[in-house]
Amino acid sequence: MKRIYIFTGKGGVGKSSIAAAHAVKSAEEGRKTLLVSTDMAHNLGDIFERKLGKDVVNVLPGLDAYEIDPEYVMENDFSAVMSYLASLLPETEEEGAQGIGMIPGMEELFSLLKIADIYHRADYERIIVDCAPTGETLSLLKFPELLAWYMEKFFPVGKVAVRILSPISKAAFQVEMPNKNAMNEIERMFLKLVELQELLKDRAVTSVRIVTTPEKMVVEETKRSYMYLNLYNFNVDGIYINRILPTDLDNDFFAQWIAIQKEYTACIRESFAALPICEIPWYDEELKGERAIRRIVDEVLSDKEVFAVQNITERECFEKTEDGYQLKVFLPYAEKEAVDLYQAATDLVIRTGNFKRSIPLPNVLRSYTVTGARFEEGILRIQFGEGSDSDE
Repeated sequence: MKRIYIFTGKGGVGKSSIAAAHAVKSAEEGRKTLLVSTDMAHNLGDIFERKLGKDVVNVLPGLDAYEIDPEYVMENDFSAVMSYLASLLPETEEEGAQGIGMIPGMEELFSLLKIADIYHRADYERIIVDCAPTGETLSLLKFPELLAWYMEKFFPVGKVAVRILSPISKAAFQVEMPNKNAMNEIERMFLKLVELQELLKDRAVTSVRIVTTPEKMVVEETKRSYMYLNLYNFNVDGIYINRILPTDLDNDFFAQWIAIQKEYTACIRESFAALPICEIPWYDEELKGERAIRRIVDEVLSDKEVFAVQNITERECFEKTEDGYQLKVFLPYAEKEAVDLYQAATDLVIRTGNFKRSIPLPNVLRSYTVTGARFEEGILRIQFGEGSDSDE
């Protein structure tokens, strides 16, 4: 079965080298593998000391690498919708996809759409994704669901509006309505978004791996990332602690650093006890070139089942109860005071910190309301009933 592995983490923790090591190991196992970078600051070419362009390049037997250029993807794969969007921005019309790329989230979205396209069309058994730093990755992963939600709400109305308003829109409002080709392209992109959502949240297909280092700020961000990824129901099934200093260094300068790393390594192991944890040493050379990457493979990954399907994190789920229904959402490391929720039409909206998610309610619950909620041991339990709203 085809699999996708997404590596993310705070900037500078070594995501690219660890993702590359997994790609090399995968190819050595005889699996046709693609290593993809969605980070705008690509460095796969630097790691493999090869020039990578806008197309897939073979770097080792059984291993291809690809640094996605979202502007190139937009211009070649979605030309009709790009032409329409460019017409709405006259000042950027000559710039084409570059102008559209200024819209927040668009470049990241098309990078994901390209990965989904490769998954369905190419014959790679494993696709390993080197993602941008955590904040951008979270935006990248939640964007398809958010955009698909809006498109699902407005797309049917939009098609009617196009048919009725198109003849008068340009004259009356100086707005160019999309033509038939653009509407077909928009509809195609909407279907791709729905497909992308299902692909990224299919736990038999996609795994998210978090790379961290044993430092206070990085560990705290790792906890938040884990909580947010669970909020959006992604399957996090591995933690990689990178750059661990050897404990036998006879040097007073490193003694304090070793003590600090021991403390936060223990913290990571305690906080993520349910997940497989892999420790990677701090090497005495720059991890650049095939030989250096193979050190990680040979010394750390050789005896590990790093590609096994592991459904570890809990899914959101609806359960029938005596009083109605209950929805359970897994939110590890969330603070009770920071969790808020409310019901909006046919959706339940959960907000924690700066992140918000809308969960569509099943048809059976459309006539129900939230009657209570409690947050215990990292699980938000929301009760639905036919009575009036209440809080717990």
